[in-house]
Amino acid sequence: MSDRPATATASVPERLAQRLPDDKDLVLRVMPMPADANGNGDIFGGWIMAQVDLAGAVLPARIAKGRIATVAVNEFVFKQPVSVGDLLSFYASVTRIGKTSVTVHVEVYAERNPQDLYVVKVTEAKLTYVAIDGLGQPRDIPKD
Repeated sequence: MSDRPATATASVPERLAQRLPDDKDLVLRVMPMPADANGNGDIFGGWIMAQVDLAGAVLPARIAKGRIATVAVNEFVFKQPVSVGDLLSFYASVTRIGKTSVTVHVEVYAERNPQDLYVVKVTEAKLTYVAIDGLGQPRDIPKD
């Protein structure tokens, strides 16, 4: 099976069919479980937000070379519901590196229907993390 599933099948509207990006870093892959679903059978938005925060922290932690903390969720958009059994792939790209902070853009894609595989973007977000020292105070991002 390819790491980059094909975009469309006859049963998926072209406007929904996507490809997994190859210009961003894959930072997390997870499959939501029944315990993550609400009463309607969709995955809780808060669960998705927590996963986005974890995924978003990967690149800033590397850049900061140490502890970081989430300081802002600048934007968060739920584009499609997520279901039990969707394989979620979280891709991140750094959009800004400041003196003490790093801002990232995270996109979440769901691989659905393994028998007739297709991909849809379900969420995207922009988050800012700050490098912190042992006392939880902001510190400069290393320049190297």
